[in-house]
Parts: sequence; C-alpha cells; structure tokens
Amino acid sequence: MRVFANPVGAGSLWFDNLATADGTPVAYDPQARAFLPMPPFCVNREVIGCNWIAPKQGAFCRACAMTELVPDPAIPDAIPHWAQTEAAKRWVLDNLGRWHWFRPEDPGARPVFHMLAEGPTPVPMGHAGGVVTISVAEADPVLLTTRREALEEPYRTMIGHMRHEIAHMLWWRLSLREDFLAAFRALFGDEREDYPTALQRHYHEGPPPGWRSSFLTTYASAHPHEDWAETAAHLLHLTDITDSFVAAGLSSPQLPSPGWDPYMEPDAERLIQVAVSLVVGVNHVNRSMGLSDLYPFVLSAVARRKLVFVHDWLRRGAQGL
Repeated sequence: MRVFANPVGAGSLWFDNLATADGTPVAYDPQARAFLPMPPFCVNREVIGCNWIAPKQGAFCRACAMTELVPDPAIPDAIPHWAQTEAAKRWVLDNLGRWHWFRPEDPGARPVFHMLAEGPTPVPMGHAGGVVTISVAEADPVLLTTRREALEEPYRTMIGHMRHEIAHMLWWRLSLREDFLAAFRALFGDEREDYPTALQRHYHEGPPPGWRSSFLTTYASAHPHEDWAETAAHLLHLTDITDSFVAAGLSSPQLPSPGWDPYMEPDAERLIQVAVSLVVGVNHVNRSMGLSDLYPFVLSAVARRKLVFVHDWLRRGAQGL
C-alpha cells in the first residue's frame, strides 16, 4: 500500500486516515489514488468510519456501495466489527484496483458483499455467483485467534479473508473465458470435482502426504477452487508486502530500482523473488520482538508456478487482455 501526500500541508497520510495531523478532514479518492480535503464524503463516514469519497452528497462510496447486506446492529459489537471488516475490504479493493479490477475501466461484474454478524450460529464465509459472504465477527481478536488455532492456520486475518473470498469471485469472472479454463485445469486440476465431497474428505482426513511440494497451505490441497483462492490471496500478500516496503521508504539490495512499482512488474518470477527476500528479512525482525513470522510459508517450485499463473491473469484479466 502506498503512503499518500497531505493535500493541505506537509507530512504524509496513511490509507485509513480520516484527517490530517492538524485535524483537517480528508477522504480517499480511489480513482485518483489520492486524498482530498473536501466532500462529498461517503455516507458511512459517521457510521463505520469510512474514509472514501462518494459520487454525490448522501451517497455511498464505491466500496460501501458493494455491500448489499449489513450486520444486525442488535448483535453485540456488530457495528465496530463491521467497521474493521469494511476497512479490510477497502484495502484489498484498492490493491486490486492497481490492476484495474472493479474500477470504472473494468467492464465486468463487481462483487456483492454480505457482511453478517454472528449470533449463536457461526457464519460460513464464502463466494457464490458473485456474492461474497463475510463474518464480521472475525474482526474480534479473541475469536480470530481461537479459530486460527483450531483450524491450524498460521495466517488468518480479515484482509486475508477478503483476499481469499474475492479471489473466488475473480475466478468466477475469469472462468467465462475458455482460454483461462483450459490453462487453469492443466495446472490446478479439474474444478468440476465434487466440492462438498472434497471438503468433507479434507476435514476428515487432512491434507495428502507431501502436500507441501504442490500447495501453499493445507486448505489449498482440498480442491482446485481453494488452491486458486489461496494462491491468489498469497500473490496479493506478497505483492502488497513488497509495495508497502517500497512505499515506507525502506531499501534493500534486492529491489530492482529506486521507486520500483511491484504492481507494474510484468515478470512474476522477479516479483516473487524480491518479495521472498524481503519477507525473510521482516520475519527476522519480528522474531527480535518475540512475534510470529509475518509470512510463515515456504514456496515450492509448483507453488511458484501457480503464483506466476495467477499473476499473469490478475494483471491482464480485468480488461480482458
């Protein structure tokens, strides 16, 4: 994620800022990729702290307009959890916008979001026919940690959920192209395999022996759809980590050039190699504070080929190139 210029003075702004250091209200324009010091602001600004501009006074911003169902406010903490969930959604939408997904120049369908709070029954997250369902309850750090440990997932965050579930929607968009499906099946397998049966097998039997040689995570081994979603999410993790490293003004001999833009890099192998070198260093820094690794994954040769495939399609797919 970029670090942004202050439109009314010195200093910088971060992606989630609602005001400058001196208190001037600002809002983010995702089309210009810049902060503006003037309305119209999103109507959700006072409700959930949305900091994007709107097309007109009293309207939703581009991101909030994608949310069709909102949490029941009667459920405890539903609104603050929703606010954190929408913030994660805006972050991921802006990442994907760097490759033109879901911007005005993208001719395809946008995702529709159902943001649901959890009562006595957990909300299953997923995607179906362009609709992304998200449990806002996982914005709660205690619940998130409990599920991370129960499912043995080394990385589970709301941004991670957004990247994974939106990736399913991106596959749905790309699957309308015959050239995509043939290439996808050659590398990931046939997604027409019965999905409920595959998931049941995964949860009862676990991943296959030697799964690390072909998959990024155990969940990726469950079904080709999940392999795609996990791989696409990891490509976005690695690209955004690298972009944020550059934007923060940090340096490394691994960076190809000053001001290098990872989202503009056409060579996926180069991007992945740079990203991996950076996360190794950041993992080392985290360990100095007794924290978990930022990116606790090992990329096999097969996983790298899948990342390259996803990179190719996400960079050109939004505009049908």
